[in-house]
Amino acid sequence: MDLRVYYQKVRDVAARIGEEFPVVVSKETADGGQEGIKTEVPKNLAAKLIVEGTAELAKPEEAAKFRAALAEAKRMAEQATAAAKLQLTVLSTAELDALKVKPRGTRE
Repeated sequence: MDLRVYYQKVRDVAARIGEEFPVVVSKETADGGQEGIKTEVPKNLAAKLIVEGTAELAKPEEAAKFRAALAEAKRMAEQATAAAKLQLTVLSTAELDALKVKPRGTRE
């Protein structure tokens, strides 16, 4: 394959892609590539994958669902991280009463 033709095809496909980070859907390949895996990639990489025939652009509905799922996963991960940071201290009744009567800003 002529490299000039290959890279011209990549540039042409990249110019047709509207988003800076499009979602691509993988195709099944002979070397073990799985079909249907969605990934958000830079425009130039998406163009390269499309020219090589290993992926295609996701439909707008598919891309929206994929991004919504990513946002939900991120929210859940942040929630789990925040829950892991929660610190609890067990106080006896006497310690709690001592904290209530002690004025703020004093140290013992």
